[in-house]
Amino acid sequence: MKPFVDKCVGAAQLILALALMSAGPELRAQAFPSGPLKFIVPYAAGGSTDIIARTLADPMAAKLGQQVVVVNQPGAGGGVGSAAVARAPADGLTLLLATNGSHAINPSLYPSLAYDPVKDFQAVSMVASVPLLLVVPSASDIKAMRDLVEKKRPMSFGSAGVGSSGHLTGEMLKLEGPLDANHIAYRGDGPNVLDLIGGRIHFSFVNMPAATNHVKSGMLRPLAVTTAQRSAQLPGVPTVSEAGYPRLQVDPWYGVFVAAATPHEVVARLNQVINASLQEPGVRKRLEDLGATTLGTTPDAFAKALAADIAKFAVVVKASGAKPE
Repeated sequence: MKPFVDKCVGAAQLILALALMSAGPELRAQAFPSGPLKFIVPYAAGGSTDIIARTLADPMAAKLGQQVVVVNQPGAGGGVGSAAVARAPADGLTLLLATNGSHAINPSLYPSLAYDPVKDFQAVSMVASVPLLLVVPSASDIKAMRDLVEKKRPMSFGSAGVGSSGHLTGEMLKLEGPLDANHIAYRGDGPNVLDLIGGRIHFSFVNMPAATNHVKSGMLRPLAVTTAQRSAQLPGVPTVSEAGYPRLQVDPWYGVFVAAATPHEVVARLNQVINASLQEPGVRKRLEDLGATTLGTTPDAFAKALAADIAKFAVVVKASGAKPE
């Protein structure tokens, strides 16, 4: 009896699969998702990318009626996890929470990547951005961004690592004027900020969550934020554009991608769910606590922003000679 039942179940599954394949876009979107979703974070647990993915996972699961499991696959500056999603089935069940590092900087920084950030993925939504904060020690004689750019003496600046947004934004600053600044690469913003407070380096572009408390305590002096709008956490700090350097606008972002061949109606459904989740008060509060600005874009807007960032960072990587660690 059991073999007969198994055959019937198998036949029913085949009929359902064929029906979905021949169905129109609206029916396929309604049938999605057919099982649990895997949310790949291409960085270690505990960082901003991981926190944002886990913040989104529960509201997305509630809206989709399926579990959303966050899986960390770190390595190669986000390249390991990104390559895994590029090779995943294009059914929308495997998502990637990428950053401008993994998708806009890596193409120029690494001589060969196991994925193409444009051809191998379909953009779903840019979910958040976290400003970089240009800071100097509180004892510094530098009071404004222009004072820094026009300094004649040799200086040094730190970053969270070679090829990080902070490093490349510092290199962009050097192209703005006569500034002579040597880059010091740290393993993360923690030691970078400690040396900055101690006066062992002169300035840094730091991810806002790593610097805000030190600014509020008076240990660091903020000169500018790199985003288009002022930060709600530090509303008195001007943007780089307001300070006179619009070409230094850098918006380190986090965004969701799926494999390139994922059906458009599935991408549209994921976009709807992600953007709705971003509007929930608990999600917005959690992101604001990280110093992040909640976004939520269309797939097309995200794809255009990615293309612009790839072009921008290609110029800076070439000019700076940055090499992966």
